[in-house]
Amino acid sequence: MVTEVRSRLPVHRGRGTVLILVAALFFSSSGALGKPVMLAGLSPEQVAAARIGLAALVLAAGVAIARPSLLRVRAAEWPLLLGYGLLGVAGVQLCYFISASRIPVGVAILLEFTSPVLIALWVRFVRRVRLPGVMWGGIALAMIGLAMVAQAWEGLRLDTFGLLAGVGAAICSAAYFLLGERAVADRHPLGLVTWGMIVGAVAVCLVAPPWTIPASLLTAPARFGPWQPPIWALLVALVLVSTVFAYLAGISSLRHLPAPVASVLGLCEPLLAAGLAWVLLGEALSWVQLLGAAILLGGALIVQLNSPGKTPGGAAPA
Repeated sequence: MVTEVRSRLPVHRGRGTVLILVAALFFSSSGALGKPVMLAGLSPEQVAAARIGLAALVLAAGVAIARPSLLRVRAAEWPLLLGYGLLGVAGVQLCYFISASRIPVGVAILLEFTSPVLIALWVRFVRRVRLPGVMWGGIALAMIGLAMVAQAWEGLRLDTFGLLAGVGAAICSAAYFLLGERAVADRHPLGLVTWGMIVGAVAVCLVAPPWTIPASLLTAPARFGPWQPPIWALLVALVLVSTVFAYLAGISSLRHLPAPVASVLGLCEPLLAAGLAWVLLGEALSWVQLLGAAILLGGALIVQLNSPGKTPGGAAPA
């Protein structure tokens, strides 16, 4: 019955575009919110564990009270949910933080956001869906713009493990879109994100248990633009805005957009992150980054206008 109801859901590209851009905005706030927390004393792994672990608790409690039926899982659904949680939630966070700790942050971001190319290759050669040539050009243009925004050439140094972790982040990011697109055809986005967070929280907390964070550190002030809020307040915003709302908006967009389109529009995230860092943290953009932003948006628009549509029920057209 759940699948039959999903199959009749209308597909609206405009709504999907708005949702994925909102998700990119929410995801982009993680840098502006998380950096002051890390500068105040928390490690990147601790921030990731607190972010995913608390998000899992919030979602699980809220869904158990309001929509407990969404937590029911059929045996056949577990492989997809486990893959989404381990790769799309925990894998992206851990691989990115490992990569950023060993190679320049700009290069780490660039590697993670090569996921649209991986998704396009998967759709073309695994699903055997022919993509318009101009769409490949749009993807290439967006990647060039992303490299300019991230300024990947600054401080470049070779670290094999860091580069491999960056590639792992790209693979996990591609899995987030591909597995999410498949799962949301049969499950409500709220139930999918809740179970994804629970699975991801278990995996991340095994690596960096959040209960090892000193309680006294949570009440310490953090420098956040002209304000000095306590660390716990920034963590709450990181959990609710950058994680819960961001994942819900991103997964909901996959009801209306094919994964290749959603992933390219998601390239706006580092652009928005740079803008928020400029406004909140005083990290100004150079003219090269502004030019790269325009190129990135142009490439994303080309992909959006020339991509194949999406059929009702969430399945990509054959």
